[in-house]
Amino acid sequence: MNPNYRNLALWAIIAVLLIALFNLFQTPQTRGATTDIAYSQFLQDVASGRVKSVTIAGARIFGNYTDNANGFQTYSPGDPSLVSRLQDKNVTITAKPETDGSNSLFGYLISWLPMILILGVWIFFMRQMQSGSGRAMGFGKSKAKLLTEAHGRVTFQDVAGVDEAKEDLEEIVEFLRDPQKFQRLGGKIPRGVLLVGPPGTGKTLLARSVAGEANVPFFTISGSDFVEMFVGVGASRVRDMFDQAKKNAPCIIFIDEIDAVGRHRGAGLGGGNDEREQTLNQLLVEMDGFESNESIILIAATNRPDVLDPALLRPGRFDRQVVVPNPDIVGREKILKVHVRNVPLAPNVDLKVIARGTPGFSGADLMNLVNESALMAARRNKRLVTMAEFEDAKDKIMMGAERRSSAMTQAEKELTAYHEAGHAILALNVPTADPLHKATIIPRGRALGMVMQLPEGDRYSMSYKYMISRLAIMMGGRVAEEFKFGKENITSGASSDIEQATKLARAMVTRWGFSDKLGHVAYGDNQEEVFLGHSVARTQNISEETAQIIDAEVRRLIDDAYSTAKSVLTKKKKDWIALAEGLLEYETLSGEEIKQLIAGNKPARDLGDDTPPSRGSAVPKAGTGGRRKKGPEPEGGMEPQPSS
Repeated sequence: MNPNYRNLALWAIIAVLLIALFNLFQTPQTRGATTDIAYSQFLQDVASGRVKSVTIAGARIFGNYTDNANGFQTYSPGDPSLVSRLQDKNVTITAKPETDGSNSLFGYLISWLPMILILGVWIFFMRQMQSGSGRAMGFGKSKAKLLTEAHGRVTFQDVAGVDEAKEDLEEIVEFLRDPQKFQRLGGKIPRGVLLVGPPGTGKTLLARSVAGEANVPFFTISGSDFVEMFVGVGASRVRDMFDQAKKNAPCIIFIDEIDAVGRHRGAGLGGGNDEREQTLNQLLVEMDGFESNESIILIAATNRPDVLDPALLRPGRFDRQVVVPNPDIVGREKILKVHVRNVPLAPNVDLKVIARGTPGFSGADLMNLVNESALMAARRNKRLVTMAEFEDAKDKIMMGAERRSSAMTQAEKELTAYHEAGHAILALNVPTADPLHKATIIPRGRALGMVMQLPEGDRYSMSYKYMISRLAIMMGGRVAEEFKFGKENITSGASSDIEQATKLARAMVTRWGFSDKLGHVAYGDNQEEVFLGHSVARTQNISEETAQIIDAEVRRLIDDAYSTAKSVLTKKKKDWIALAEGLLEYETLSGEEIKQLIAGNKPARDLGDDTPPSRGSAVPKAGTGGRRKKGPEPEGGMEPQPSS
């Protein structure tokens, strides 16, 4: 029954009972309308024969008239001749014991009413705090939910791009279906499987697919559901969860975000009891203690395996750690095929091209890409999703949404254009760099301009030449500002470039051994302390002299990159200016259009009319739409923050 209807029915029953009690303890005289009269008036009515019957209850007198009028009531002063007067007039007399109602059941209810109200309020709050766990003190009941077909069945057919992880879990499902196949050779089923990987790679989806394939009871719970404000609740819920699992064995338990309850022990502050540690201890015992739970398989997911307690990760508890990484180009194409099943695609959509242009995307990112593309096509009143929507959605996810309403003066647009043109020219002329994808001076996200590079394939390591080239590209924006507007007019727009270049140069010196002076030594190691659940504390374990050498080497790398940027922009000044002029005219240029512009060819645009191009106008996206009519120049703007 719906809880709202149940509460309404409860209050209705209470109201009916109160009305019944009220009617039960009313006297017959008080049920009708009565009139208070004086005792002298009562004697006159008796003498005149108007009184038909009376009820005497102590000093109270209730009566009815012979003409069926309303009843009356009065108070007797203790007249001894009253009964004889009534008998003389043939009045029917009824005598009752004197009572004021204080000893009746109704009186007891009235006296106990405050206590009953307090008890009712307490029960109400207890039921709210237990959240429907079935009894007044049900805090220790497990919150694990039994997943059924009604929750939307997911199978291995819905999982793509993580073939190795899927194979490991398929073996678990096969063992549950046919355990004799493995046991006859002495094999034992893994007690637990830990899914490890960055956010959005499909760990929870893999667990749901196991539930859909295994055809055994599947319990799911979050790591944060174990811990409450009451001491001992977490451990009690762990015991109750495994008790439920034993009753439904063989079965699978899935704990999502297990790092919420499985962090390193010994991290409590003040020496007091740590409820989370008590919960973890109970979980360790249930997974591999004196009692055997071989028919229960535990699957857990986390993106923070480094903070988990070592006792939780040992064989016998989590026998397998299945890594679920971001998919490669083949995996991305498979994932896209899964997500576009119900999306009508235009003939020009090539999923292989989309997969090649989305390096580093996780499964969740690709799902978001397909969804954003479908939403864009719907907003444009299209019946099919075309390649243009996928490109626009990809740019929105990678670079941020366009902020065309952002007010920028012409001077700010010009500064941003030359800044971004500097990045682009460096990207085209350094020894090693990823291909240019797009350059824009339309504000996106938190940046007023952007140059986007996309690698041709998945990159798992970076060479020294590539990093040096990256530093030079980052310095291209500041050098361009200095060349065009003078050193005294450079802006803070290169702050992000300088910050990222410094981080990269420091990592090259202290972590990757790219400095001849410092050699192949890692400096500034992080000392991992068990504090607040295995947090990382940075310690200074190098001498002052070494720290000075590190700073000098970082400065040298940055200065060399700055010199390289100056040299390239000096040699390619004509190309740089042409690209900046093109950005001011078109606002957004694709990588191919940038190459055409530098070669002296205007980008081929479908203007939609015969109006000649005018400076400052723009298209919604390079090569995909008509030119936007030029509007009035904005009168104000924010400080430019271009980024590479």
